[in-house]
Amino acid sequence: MVKRIGVLALQGDFREHIKAIGKCGVKGIDIRLPAQLDGIEALIIPGGESTTINKLLIKYNFINALDRFNDMGKPIFGTCAGMIMLAKKVVGEEFGLGFIDATVQRNAYGRQIDSFEEYIDLKLNNLKKDKFKAIFIRAPKILEIGENVEVLAKAKNEIVLARQENVIISSFHPELGNDIRIHEYFLSMVNNLKKKREKENVRAF
Repeated sequence: MVKRIGVLALQGDFREHIKAIGKCGVKGIDIRLPAQLDGIEALIIPGGESTTINKLLIKYNFINALDRFNDMGKPIFGTCAGMIMLAKKVVGEEFGLGFIDATVQRNAYGRQIDSFEEYIDLKLNNLKKDKFKAIFIRAPKILEIGENVEVLAKAKNEIVLARQENVIISSFHPELGNDIRIHEYFLSMVNNLKKKREKENVRAF
């Protein structure tokens, strides 16, 4: 059972993700220093201002710690600005952690005034099939994905939710509203990883 999910709390709407995780019955932990990554099972990088988040990651020496976290295969979920941080390439920018094989563009759906909602279909295992209300706020766009990236949802025929192994990205804000299916899916990734490692330990013994 999942016990501790970290939410990067340097900037952005981290409180909303902590509330969403709480609705799933799991404790969300504010992550403000790299050393705190050692005590969590998975990490959410929230929406906010990607340039500011990138500067703070560098200022507080998060980059190497995040690389190690990802190398361990622990699940990571990036929403909006968080998606930008996780991408392999960001158009016109020099940052991007490169944890998922995707090319993204900042603010590609327009400015704050161009924010919108779209009801989308989710491809999330056996979770209920009702449409999900996706909220786009100064949203980035996924322009390209690699062949190992799985498409989990589209809006207006464009990819808005995708996964590669332990990493998920979304153009929209699933933490806004009361529908917690995407967070539940993320938690299922954590549980599946724990079960896999438990089996590996039994075989090794």
